[in-house]
Amino acid sequence: MVSFNLPLGGNDGSDQNKHYDVIIIGGGPAGASAAIYTARAKYRTLVIDKGLTAGALGLTHKIANYPGVAGEVSGAQLLQTMRDQARAFGAEFVQDKVLSVDLRSDPKVIFAGEGTYTARAVVLATGSMGRAKGVKGEEEFLGRGVSYCATCDAAFFQGKDVVVAGNNDEAVEEALHLAKFARRVILLVQTPDLKVSEELLHEVEATPVIEVRYATRLREIMGDRVVHSVRIAPREGEEEILPVAGAFVYLQGSKPITDYLQGELQSTETGCLVVDQHYQTSVPGVFAVGDLLCNHIKQAVVAAADGVIAAMAIDRLLSGRGALRPDWS
Repeated sequence: MVSFNLPLGGNDGSDQNKHYDVIIIGGGPAGASAAIYTARAKYRTLVIDKGLTAGALGLTHKIANYPGVAGEVSGAQLLQTMRDQARAFGAEFVQDKVLSVDLRSDPKVIFAGEGTYTARAVVLATGSMGRAKGVKGEEEFLGRGVSYCATCDAAFFQGKDVVVAGNNDEAVEEALHLAKFARRVILLVQTPDLKVSEELLHEVEATPVIEVRYATRLREIMGDRVVHSVRIAPREGEEEILPVAGAFVYLQGSKPITDYLQGELQSTETGCLVVDQHYQTSVPGVFAVGDLLCNHIKQAVVAAADGVIAAMAIDRLLSGRGALRPDWS
């Protein structure tokens, strides 16, 4: 199986429409706040994000201490408000997964599942929900039945049975995409319910190809030369072996998500990115914010402040000014 066939150019065939002043990878509080400031400063801004509930804030059930927001709101509601504000200033959002990057080129290049984008400056805001340890067999069969991108690989599973493991917007969107190709899509959800919007939940329920297994964990991916089955464990009941041709894994952990960087940036031994006082990384024009920084207090308001500082530094960089310009309005 060949994976990661990356299309060049935009959906409308215009390379010019895929070039931005600023690309932000990750649409959580840090990324969305950076987008508000860069878009308001009239820089063409794109946010590439895996979904509203792909990050820590989007999964948070209740928030009551965010400054300026009275009462209680869900993390998804707060995040949606931030994104709407960024859009109002002209920022664009696409739901896609970044597969790799070339940050040392000019312009910088971002390779995603549904297109290739370029930018003058890049903000990394992918958070720290990566996994330090994979499922047994996951690494062994990567590219031979195991995938992290349905957009890239769904066509390889035409008429076959596949399993999707995860419980967020990204996992559900990928399952829905796979349903266009696969004979059967088994969605493994670790909890008793799906942590997605009502709209996505209804769409899943209305798709007969998708079978949801709640409170069920993916324990092992098995095969010979390629994947031929998975071992699953329901919270109640016996473990089961499911014959499948593919396993699409969207599970989450607590490790900084930097795999797509492929070692281009300086990081610590624990995988956190090294930045300066303006959150610029070891590559000029590339900034990292939020939970990618391990000395970071994991609060939404702190992550949002990181995004603002990075955005103001980008304004200085792209405009050629020698110092940061305060903006209190």
